[in-house]
Amino acid sequence: MLVRDAMSTVVLTIGPTHTLRQAAALMSARKVGAAVVHDPDAGIGILTERDILNSVGLGQDPDAERTQAHTTNDVVFAAPAWTLEEAAAAMAHGGFRHLIVLDDGEPAGIVSVRDIIRCWAPARQQVPA
Repeated sequence: MLVRDAMSTVVLTIGPTHTLRQAAALMSARKVGAAVVHDPDAGIGILTERDILNSVGLGQDPDAERTQAHTTNDVVFAAPAWTLEEAAAAMAHGGFRHLIVLDDGEPAGIVSVRDIIRCWAPARQQVPA
């Protein structure tokens, strides 16, 4: 199975000057765990729910903190034609749970560990009550 078969095509794109609270609200509304951050100066980065959690855990103000200070810009990108094994290996090697999928240099989706597990896990069977 390929990344294109597993990825979410719901790509939330935000800017580097959004506050963490704004980012969290948008991520929550879209039910996604990561947002693509498009920064004209730094390029394409990613902000995850863990980045927001780490900031709040440090006592930082989510209304004052900007996404640019918490964005990962050293991103590993996946291609739609990658196998899920390649995506899983990249995640395991890099220690992250989301990959931005680029198609012709533009974000086309995001694949997460959860997406891969859904594809690899056997179909759920009904358990009799």
